[in-house]
Amino acid sequence: MDAARPRTVLIEGPPEADALIALAADEDMRPPVALLAHVVDEPGRAAFWPFAEFSPEWIAIQWALEHDVPARFIDLPATHSLAWQEKATGSPPPVPEASPEPPVQPGPDLSPEAAAQPGPGTLPGPAVSPGPAVSPGLAASPGESGNPEDPDAVKTPAPAGTPEAAAQEDALRIDPLAVLADAAGYEDPERWWEDVIEYRGGGTSQALKELGHNGEAFAPFEVLADAMGALRDVYGSGGHDRDVVREAYMRIQLRAAQREFGDDVAVVCGAWHVPALRQRTTVTADRALLKGLPKVKADMTWVPWTHRRLSRTSGYGAGIDSPGWYGHLFSAPDRPVERWMTKVAGFLREEDRIVSSAHVIEAVRLARTLAAMRGRPLPGLTETTDAIRAVMCEGSDVPLALVHDKLVVGDVLGEVPAAAPAVPLQRDLTRLQRRLRLKPEALERELELDLRKETDAARSTLLHRLRLLGVDWGEPARSARGSTGTFRETWRLRWEPELSVRVAEAGIWGTTVLTAATAKAESDAVAAEALADVTALAERCLLAELPDALPVVMRVLADRAALDTDVGHLAQALPALVRSLRYGDVRGTDTHALAEVAAGLAERLFVGLPPACASLDADAAAEMRSHVDAVHGAVGLLDEPREAGAEPGGAETGPGGAETGPGGAEKEPGGAEKEPGGAEMEPGDGEAARGGIRTRWHSVLRVLAGRDSVPGVIRGRSTRLLLDDVELDGDEAGRLMGLALSPGTPPGDAAAWIEGFVGGGSGGGMLLVHDEQLLALVDAWLTGVSAEAFTDVLPLLRRTFSAYEPGVRRTLGELVRRGPAGASGPDHGGGAAPHGFAPELDGPRADGVLPVLSLLLGLDIPAEDISAQADALPAPAHNDLAFAEASR
Repeated sequence: MDAARPRTVLIEGPPEADALIALAADEDMRPPVALLAHVVDEPGRAAFWPFAEFSPEWIAIQWALEHDVPARFIDLPATHSLAWQEKATGSPPPVPEASPEPPVQPGPDLSPEAAAQPGPGTLPGPAVSPGPAVSPGLAASPGESGNPEDPDAVKTPAPAGTPEAAAQEDALRIDPLAVLADAAGYEDPERWWEDVIEYRGGGTSQALKELGHNGEAFAPFEVLADAMGALRDVYGSGGHDRDVVREAYMRIQLRAAQREFGDDVAVVCGAWHVPALRQRTTVTADRALLKGLPKVKADMTWVPWTHRRLSRTSGYGAGIDSPGWYGHLFSAPDRPVERWMTKVAGFLREEDRIVSSAHVIEAVRLARTLAAMRGRPLPGLTETTDAIRAVMCEGSDVPLALVHDKLVVGDVLGEVPAAAPAVPLQRDLTRLQRRLRLKPEALERELELDLRKETDAARSTLLHRLRLLGVDWGEPARSARGSTGTFRETWRLRWEPELSVRVAEAGIWGTTVLTAATAKAESDAVAAEALADVTALAERCLLAELPDALPVVMRVLADRAALDTDVGHLAQALPALVRSLRYGDVRGTDTHALAEVAAGLAERLFVGLPPACASLDADAAAEMRSHVDAVHGAVGLLDEPREAGAEPGGAETGPGGAETGPGGAEKEPGGAEKEPGGAEMEPGDGEAARGGIRTRWHSVLRVLAGRDSVPGVIRGRSTRLLLDDVELDGDEAGRLMGLALSPGTPPGDAAAWIEGFVGGGSGGGMLLVHDEQLLALVDAWLTGVSAEAFTDVLPLLRRTFSAYEPGVRRTLGELVRRGPAGASGPDHGGGAAPHGFAPELDGPRADGVLPVLSLLLGLDIPAEDISAQADALPAPAHNDLAFAEASR
């Protein structure tokens, strides 16, 4: 550009972005960034034009702004390309952001990516996945997609005008750089480009001069233009039929610039277009090609982009395999290999790898040696990668993959100034991000939130509201601390460029995050078809603190719950409602209406569950058992006293500020509790009211446990739940097990009962370990199963007992081998109990831990003295002695 000194700069891109060029000079603008065009009435139809700091278009824009030279975009307007796209395919297709032809821009330092015109990438709707990205050098035009490496794309001709036909047309496109590389004997176009252009320097310019090309700065461009002209003579449009229209528009804009500024015009575009721009055509012919193009109303703005999205493997890339590497070459033209090795060494040290300066020196020497052996002028990415693997990674590809991901590709996220046009929702989101100190980052990170803190609670609210709007900036994750409290949340954050489009799409719901999330939640509630969807939405409304949307959601929830008679649906809905109540407690949200709906839902479920559990097959019984487990957990939470807002004495504050008792009833000034309707309650009635739901649930479990028409797996599970809640003593549980395992019960039903009672990894193994009566019943039943029936029940038993921990299975085996307590005979080991299972203390075995215990506790008392004192005490006092010694 310095050598040409043009009076104006024309750039391949949408003309609607002309007004945005000045923002590129803003100090807050940091590439990589992208131009985003989207249809005003349908923001999901959008296209991107990415720019990196080493992009020729970006360099040309910066040069023009620095030298006060007018710069314009001359490609087909987005208002036509977005409309044309849908008309041709019927839906917004995925489009690569690359037109990889070398640009007509003077400059001595060009890379394959610098020779690639970043074209628009269409962001499909939610139901459409991103299309395959293209390789560097693929001459795909903006607004079109292509995958020439897919052999299946052209096997069967598709009808014209269909998406399949467009895909087959894309597959026929040629890769001009690949053709030139193949002619030179290279398999990789990128390596050919590096050897011929990137690393040749002045030698290349001298050789070009000898071939008749004058001007050292312009020589590479002249040769590339000649090469592209030869290719177009052979291949024509190369399968890029839309390029004919785009190039017609470019010629019109070029003529207009020449009339205004003369011949001192620089055009920065893909070299594939150069022969067409030099072609002599009439204005009438070019305008005829543009006649009748469809139009839509489109908006344009700048959005942040990432190096990872520039990579062709991302699906929205600009055809650049190694944006981090080329960004390094651009920023470090002097001694690039040495600086790259130093950067890699520093990164590996941060990852706790042992890398010294000697490693850097040897890696540089090896890279240069490899380049000389391979006949290359300078080490490229291949040579440096091989050297890093051999010297710094000790031959391992594991740390090398990390280097590739973090440095060769990179997670750099660009920034755009606040003055850039944006929808009101985006502006409100930006304001909230700054206020809450939540900076969007391309690098994935975990965020721990303590909801008891105001800032963290506001961050959680924002992330939940964005999820309601479909802007999945954050995803809930499991806490590394293993915390199960409701006051802590863990999020995994990562900002992707296409989220800007999601924000634009969500702008139809409101101008702020709060109003948009509220409107979206109300709309989703009305449109929801399943009861579980509405209850899940109610939970999300509480998490997102949307009090204005909650009444609408609760009304829909009450209507759906009243009409839905499917017990399975009710069972799926209740746990989500109860979780909503719990989260509402933590956030201080009034959830009385939600509690009423949950209580009514539970009552209907209690009535309908026993009939729904009768006469089920094995699959339906297993599904219903999971519903029983979920409802049991939900009833336990629903029945617990409220925690948030509880006063020190156990009282809570009602919505109006009135003090309430443990059961939620209001208190009179004198201390007597009063029901919500105003009637006084006797002392103790609050406890009964609070325990009512659980009591009724236990009654339902008793019905399920004792009804013969209920499948064995549900009867066994109901018995176990009652036993765990101390609503059933061991003798009664043994009686029910004896009935289920009686000789008259089919072996399959008995095995299902055992699976429900002790299966599922819910502590059933330890129950058998500590209750030898139940273990003896299982043992006696199993030994009495016939050989024919045993084969049928074995898979079920194996599934039941394989869920236990190895230690539990080993202990059960020891107990079964020993036999019942007090048994004797050869089959039971002569009555000798295995070590650790005898009724009395195993003294010698216990003494073995005393020396280690004394050392850990810092006790000076010899182990022999402790053992002697223990022997003098009754068996139950041993633990007391050990505790006293440990305390002292």
